[in-house]
Amino acid sequence: MKLPLKPAALCLVFLTGILQPVLSAEHSALWGKAGELWSIDNRLPDVSYAGYHCGEKAIPTIKTVANVKDFGAIGDGKHDDSDAFQKALSQVESGAILVPNGKYLITNILEINRPGIVLRGESRDGAVLYCPKYLNDIKPNWGATTSGEKTSNYSWSGGIIVLKGNYQNKQLATVTQPAKRYDKWIQVSDAGSLKVGQWIEIRQKDTKQDTLAIHLYTNDPGKTEKILGRTRASLTTRIQKIDGNKVELERPLRFDIRAEWNPVVLQFKPSVTECGVENLTFEYPVTPYKGHFTELGYNPIALSDVVNCWVNNIRIQNADSGVFISGRYCTLQNILYESDRPADSRGDQGHHGIYISDDDNLFTHFNIQTSFIHDLTLSHCAGNVISNGKGKDLSFDHHKRVPYANVYTNIDAGLGAQVWRCGGGAALGKHCAGFGTFWNIRAQKTIQYPRKDFGPASMNLVFIQSDQKPITEKNGLWFETTNSNAVHPPNIHEAQLAKRLGKAN
Repeated sequence: MKLPLKPAALCLVFLTGILQPVLSAEHSALWGKAGELWSIDNRLPDVSYAGYHCGEKAIPTIKTVANVKDFGAIGDGKHDDSDAFQKALSQVESGAILVPNGKYLITNILEINRPGIVLRGESRDGAVLYCPKYLNDIKPNWGATTSGEKTSNYSWSGGIIVLKGNYQNKQLATVTQPAKRYDKWIQVSDAGSLKVGQWIEIRQKDTKQDTLAIHLYTNDPGKTEKILGRTRASLTTRIQKIDGNKVELERPLRFDIRAEWNPVVLQFKPSVTECGVENLTFEYPVTPYKGHFTELGYNPIALSDVVNCWVNNIRIQNADSGVFISGRYCTLQNILYESDRPADSRGDQGHHGIYISDDDNLFTHFNIQTSFIHDLTLSHCAGNVISNGKGKDLSFDHHKRVPYANVYTNIDAGLGAQVWRCGGGAALGKHCAGFGTFWNIRAQKTIQYPRKDFGPASMNLVFIQSDQKPITEKNGLWFETTNSNAVHPPNIHEAQLAKRLGKAN
């Protein structure tokens, strides 16, 4: 017999004839047991729309229609199979392209630029893409850091496989009335080009006085001299209802709308959707890592302006960086990072584990055993979720340029010595912007509240393994600490999604 848990901190459970002490679950004052304390207008952002098809569909198993060996691939690790792979990716109209187990030498950038194409290995550890050439040697792309230091742009972008599309934006209307964060109704100039169920993007751009950036930083932006007038705010959503020139959105706004930011309604009609890369190993030569900004492009995958795509069950060995995402509603899951590279003087073996620079993506079930400078990077983006992962010593890198309303949840940070290690250059705003949320973060070391220049007081830190005293100010600092593994919900994204879809969690 199993007795029901009581709400006290300690209760007894009778199991197989033995009375055992069990800690009851801890609940956050921002959520409660089942979301009864949460509403869309409070400080905890709604990230339930993150990932493939807004979390409403599972990643599909696409029918295999071709084999790279049908296009001339050998898979012996010696013959260059780049042309065969690109022929397959270019000639197959739609469906999954099988990569049988073997070692495939890839020396050129492979591009997926049409919808419905999946590159699938026979097995993750058996189907290996060996990539010995730097991207910068394949296609030189020199640039500079924010301080003017020469470096390759592949230090923070690009991949040997690129999923590349276009959002095909065109203006449909302007927004004619102000609105508040979490409003669902907007007033437009003319709803004649709009219809219920249509996907649209609401976009705003900053003033020369950085008033939009200040708003997204909840009035505590830090130094912003190098982003003056360049901040954008965007929300993609379906239209729920139209009443004259009033439009009801499926999801609430995550920012205010003001005339000074020139709010417009754009068509959102992505050219590349339903593409995936799965069940593959990306292997790079074992070369010493020479340090920050020396990277020339041992990068496996990049997603550029694609929607509802995925990367699943991938192993990455000896890379400069992992995956770069500038798409939307994409899911990356089951990714293992390993490296045998000799580290630099700081103990680093690469640059970015993942770099997200667009909205509403999900990165989940990852294991980072490579020592990156920046393991989990967000920059000028919103609504993303990083969850259910672990690593050696993870850094929750916020790379400035106004990353707001993103969530890290249910993560084992490993050692915990560099949780708040961040980059991003000078005068680009604070690292994290408004409503950035860290939920159920654990480490071997106790985690302290981040330094003042990390982000504004509107950040949410919930179930943080720490020996500091908790602080829960309704309109100030929010730092709920714990030394228990019995927290509920352990993953706030999954709880919000279940609540939105009417499922128990």
